[in-house]
Amino acid sequence: MTSAPLDNESGQALIAAAGAAPSLHNCQPWRFRLDCATRTVFVHALPQRAPALTDPDTRAVHISIGAALGNLQAAAVHLGREPVVRLLPRTERPDLLATVRLAGPPRAALLRRPDLYEAIWRRRSSRLPFSAEPVPRAVLAELAEATRLDGADLYRPGPCERRALLDLTAQAEQRNIHHPGRHAENLAAIAAPGTHVGIPLYALGPQDSTGVVPLRTFAGPTDGLPRERAAFETDPQLLMLTTRHDRRADWLRAGQALQHVLLLLTLHGLRASVLHQALEWPDLRARMVGPEHGRCAPQMLLRIGYGPAGCPTPRVGTEPPEADGQEPAAAPSAGSTRP
Repeated sequence: MTSAPLDNESGQALIAAAGAAPSLHNCQPWRFRLDCATRTVFVHALPQRAPALTDPDTRAVHISIGAALGNLQAAAVHLGREPVVRLLPRTERPDLLATVRLAGPPRAALLRRPDLYEAIWRRRSSRLPFSAEPVPRAVLAELAEATRLDGADLYRPGPCERRALLDLTAQAEQRNIHHPGRHAENLAAIAAPGTHVGIPLYALGPQDSTGVVPLRTFAGPTDGLPRERAAFETDPQLLMLTTRHDRRADWLRAGQALQHVLLLLTLHGLRASVLHQALEWPDLRARMVGPEHGRCAPQMLLRIGYGPAGCPTPRVGTEPPEADGQEPAAAPSAGSTRP
């Protein structure tokens, strides 16, 4: 198994799994290239797909690609391969964010972990109300340990910190609505019928009628888009994902940890949605983690709980290969939907 090249079916499964990852506004800022002879997946960034004002330093692009790496790793282990990941492998190719070499049988430590492959296809962001049922402590401990394995940290904010984080998110949401450029980017993220990037109108979900959960509206009150309203949970259960540093490699690790958490939540029958707005404004992001947590960089705020699954969002089809001598990767068919 260490010397046999990848067969086409396995390659298709790996790339399809990677492309099922979440991304900011479902912009899918990635490109996967598969060299079957060397059993290596090359993961490239396509930052031009991402909203430039919302993500000027491409932090969210890196996190999205880190999430795709997490799916690749889970799929590789499921298919009986050891994923050997190398982040930022070539300084002369800043768009090449990672390589994943599919080696021999997985280590015993990887096989002892939960098989996350099926969760890749069931995971969906849910912008719907959750119940008040608390997430079990054992699950929270499992999630925290998973993030540590990926080089990040996860903690559950206390009551006062939760209120502060929700307030910062609400402030950021108001800024986005009233900032012409960012408002235009959010509005452009709503996918037109027949397109395969962005978020379909049916997947946006309702707004919180109580004003507690500041979900992204994507459109302002004068845009004429119909939005339902519903009562969300009065005390949302939040998780904060952080890294020790705030470099490109840390953003990729944060994405790997994020996807690890999302897949484990899916296995436990839990849902999650992202509250990313405050992370998009440097001054608000700097206030998201207090000194009691030490020196760290906030990377993602999650709202989790029990509730209905979200709606699937579309995925793009195969990208044309670059003229670099590598084989093009297979990808999901154009028009397919992934969670």
